[in-house]
Amino acid sequence: MAVASSFLHQVHPLRQTSFPKCPYFPPHDSQLRPRLRFPSSTIRASSVVALEPELGTQQNQKSEVELFACPVCYEPLIRKGPPGINLPAIYRSGFMCKRCSKSYSSKDIYLDLTVTAGSREYVEVKPTGTELFRSPLVSFLYERGWRQNFNRSGFPGPDEEFKMAQEYFKSAEGGLLVDVSCGSGLFSRKFAKSGTYSGVIALDFSENMLRQCYNFIKSDSTLLTTNLALVRADVSRLPFSSGSVAAVHAGAALHCWPSPSNAVAEITRILRSGGVFVGTTFLLYNSSTPWILRSLRQRSLQNYNYLTEEEIKDLCTSCGLTNYSSKVQQSFIMFSAQKP
Repeated sequence: MAVASSFLHQVHPLRQTSFPKCPYFPPHDSQLRPRLRFPSSTIRASSVVALEPELGTQQNQKSEVELFACPVCYEPLIRKGPPGINLPAIYRSGFMCKRCSKSYSSKDIYLDLTVTAGSREYVEVKPTGTELFRSPLVSFLYERGWRQNFNRSGFPGPDEEFKMAQEYFKSAEGGLLVDVSCGSGLFSRKFAKSGTYSGVIALDFSENMLRQCYNFIKSDSTLLTTNLALVRADVSRLPFSSGSVAAVHAGAALHCWPSPSNAVAEITRILRSGGVFVGTTFLLYNSSTPWILRSLRQRSLQNYNYLTEEEIKDLCTSCGLTNYSSKVQQSFIMFSAQKP
């Protein structure tokens, strides 16, 4: 596929510069990498604490317990490298689970915190709805025509959706926000530039979406100095400690998840008390949809998990979330729920 091949060359700018191998926890297949020259950042992660003395530290390379957790056992990861939730700090750091002895590090420009990170032989294939967005071509087109078509289904557009989400997130201001299934980072970048949160994690399972996200970030130098990090992870196995996150956003994502119930349960787990979950998705149908069209939609949309208004509310409440509210426009729904 010529277009996809050409795109792959565009999204690997880091391979043309010189970056040294992580000095502490290199992945099994690590090799010498070029040095990136990011702008300096003075932002520090607020949730880190010092490790035991026997793990050792160096003058400019500190060893810390990180806000990230092992996706296998949920043990907080040990971090060796510069502190902070920003691209330069994450890229120059190594992470290890003390319990599993499994190590994690940045691959190109994102931190890989999937269960299969570092594996050589095993390749996990997800359902069609997930695999589609791992395509280089789809990742490239997402903000170049694909997302714009959502307005036909009632989506008000990214700017308006961002304003609506910010209203729901009022009580989470100053905390850490995780943008799950962030795609090319359309909303992650908006949340980071708002300066409303202590840090923003742009998280997706698609490697190519994260690379595309970085392409947009590097075109805006102000984003390189914000508390914004790119993480590859599975929404059904989120790499954060329980109760560590103030806000979770999932834009146009729930219908693509292989198991929405597992994903919402995970989101509930990582939210702190009072934390807020805001999501948008396509409805299977709404209250004004004629009954004859409802059955037709159920038969024709089997590659995705489209839900009804009632099902989304029931899913959130069954996972322990409260204060559910929603706004509906045609097939578009934005919903919000809070952890008690």
